[in-house]
Order: sequence, then structure tokens, then C-alpha cells
Amino acid sequence: MTTVAAYAAPAAKAPLERTTIERRPVGEFDVLIDIKFAGICHSDIHQAREGWGEAIFPMVPGHEIAGVVSEVGPGVTKHAVGDRVGVGCLVDSCRECEHCKAGLEQFCSGGAVGTYNAVGKDGQPTYGGYSEKIVVDENFVVRIPDGLSLDVAAPLLCAGITTYSPLNHWNAGPGKKVAVVGLGGLGHMAVKIAHAMGAEVTVLSQSLRKKEDGLKLGADHYHATSDPNTFKELAGTFDLIVSTVSAPMDFGALLSLVKVDGALVNVGAPEEPISLNLFSVIGGRKTLAGSPIGGIAETQEMLDFCAEHGIGAEIELIRADEVNEAYERVVASDVRYRFVIDNATI
Repeated sequence: MTTVAAYAAPAAKAPLERTTIERRPVGEFDVLIDIKFAGICHSDIHQAREGWGEAIFPMVPGHEIAGVVSEVGPGVTKHAVGDRVGVGCLVDSCRECEHCKAGLEQFCSGGAVGTYNAVGKDGQPTYGGYSEKIVVDENFVVRIPDGLSLDVAAPLLCAGITTYSPLNHWNAGPGKKVAVVGLGGLGHMAVKIAHAMGAEVTVLSQSLRKKEDGLKLGADHYHATSDPNTFKELAGTFDLIVSTVSAPMDFGALLSLVKVDGALVNVGAPEEPISLNLFSVIGGRKTLAGSPIGGIAETQEMLDFCAEHGIGAEIELIRADEVNEAYERVVASDVRYRFVIDNATI
């Protein structure tokens, strides 16, 4: 076992504090990673505050991990010491079900193992990226291309794949009109990726406050959802809407903007249930869908795509002892666009 420093929430809603945790010995197929940077995802806050249900404490959040391999097990073939690598939201799965065999580990029938707030196959809790080092099976470690610096690559391991996967699945590309709801940590990545895929991109935000940013990031159009005229002007416009907002929305209003046979895909995960008049989907044979992260192969595909197109996250680098303040600022939507912890400060 290796003892490493980390930042952990000792209990639900408690401030994170510096502590130490044990990492397992490097097994035959394991990779030891010196974590250089860890992104702060809104889902870290949801889980540390038990917004999504009962959680495991102490909790070391963080599933946007970028670092360098410092040791490999004797059976490892995919990674070598010195490689630049990333770890996202999963560190294991059953590997035997139809979904795992299809490269869709995120839908593992046997239950995928989360990078933190989960229990590994060894029966021990998993701890995430707000720490100095992590040990992960080689099959759940991805390569970060040389064209991406590690700090801006870290958020791609959740925010990047969470938006790339639905854009990829619902065929965003030339000739498609795509709207992104919300221009935050997820939304700004969705705009960059959809633009790089060749789609015509519109941002739908509460106000026009970030319009200049949105256009710089690659949006062709920017509209305020607080303006009732937006819903009149854009009725039936979009092939695909990706909603990145984790607060309750008027899904009926958003669905009115979707074309016949189009889709509204939710990647934001509100803590409260929603209500919906089903005529808003029946009327245009529309799809209201959800999408989580992607599988490991798709995550690698996303990283390669982002490197090819020069896409990284827009980040604000912080010290580890600023994490509690960062949480409050994320909740207040006061970040452009992703906090990233410099793990050298842990």
C-alpha cells in the first residue's frame, strides 16, 4: 500500500480537508499515475453533498484526472512509465456483459465501478483525483495526445466525453443544427466539439451575458431563454439540443424548438424530478433522451479528436486549498469554465 495526500469530504456537506489515503499496491495489470491536474466537475459537488443520494465517506472526489505513469505492473502492455495519461469516471466494470464487450462500459450490466464514491472489486472504497497518485487497471486508462497540455486536457475526461458522446451518437455534423443549453463547464465543451464536427451551433442561455464568449468558442448564434421571443423565433429549428444544465428546466418549451424527428438530450442531471406533458414529444415524433459519459474507446476517440482540432477546456487553475471556495463558485455559476486543481499543491 502507498500512503498519499488527498483532499476529502469527511461527511456529507462538510468542507473538504487535507488528509491521507491508502492506494493499493500496483498489481499485474495496474498503472500507477502521478496526478498532475484534476478538474472539478459539478457532479463532484452533487456527490460530496449527497445531492444524488446516499454516498460513501470520507470521499475523495475527482474524475477528471490527467497525469504521468510512474510505475506499471508486469502484465501491462498498453502504457509505459513516462506516458501522459488520463482517467475519467470509471475505473472498472464486469468486462463480460454485452455492453462491456461492445465498448460501452458506462452501461455495464454488472455495475461499472466509479472512480470515487464507489466500491471496487476488492471491496474497498474508490478514491478520486483530488490526490497525489492513483492506481488504475490499464484498461481504464487512456492516452493523452502530445498536442494537449495536461491542465486543459483534464476536464475532457468528464466534460469532454459527456458532450462528445451524445453529439457523436446523434450525428452532429455538417448540415445539422445543434443547440447547446447552458454555457458552463459542459456547455462550453459542447460548443467547441459541435463546431469542430461541422454543425451549425446555437447557444441557449438564460441571458446574453456570455454571448461574446460563446461566439468565440465556436457558436454561430446565441439566444437568451429568458426572452419569450426566442421560443417563437426558433420553434422547430434544431435537429439536436444538448442540455447541459443541472437545474430543473421547462422541457416542454425546449422540445418546442426541436424539429420533427429531432432529439433533446439531457447530460445535466437535476437533483429533482421533472414533469412533462407528453404531447410535446408525441406531436413531432421527438425524442427526449439522456446520455452519460462514453466508454473507454470513445473517450480515447474524443481525446484524439480534441488534439486534432486543438480543443482543450477553458480553465482556471487553482491550488488544492482553494477547493471549498471553488465549490461555492461553481454552484454560483462563477467560473469560466472549469476549475482545475494543480495537484502539486496537495
